[in-house]
Amino acid sequence: MPTELIVLIAAIIVAWLVFQALLKVVKTTFSTAIAVFIIVIFLGIFGVGSEDLIQEITKLPETLMRLFTNTQSQIGI
Repeated sequence: MPTELIVLIAAIIVAWLVFQALLKVVKTTFSTAIAVFIIVIFLGIFGVGSEDLIQEITKLPETLMRLFTNTQSQIGI
C-alpha cells in the first residue's frame, strides 16, 4: 500500500475519534445544563432564588467539613 493511503486512513480514524470525543463532551454539557436549569426552576417554585442557591454552594465545603467532623466524633474516631 502506498504511504499516502496509510496516512489518509490514519488521519480519518483520528479525526473520527476526535469528533466522537467532542460529541460526547457536547452531549454531557448540554444534559448538565438542562439538569441545572430544571433544578433552578424547581427551587424557584418553592421560593428559593438563584442567589440563595449560590450562597449555599459557596458554603458547601464548610458544611461538608462540619458534617464529616460531627460524624467522626459520633463514631469515636
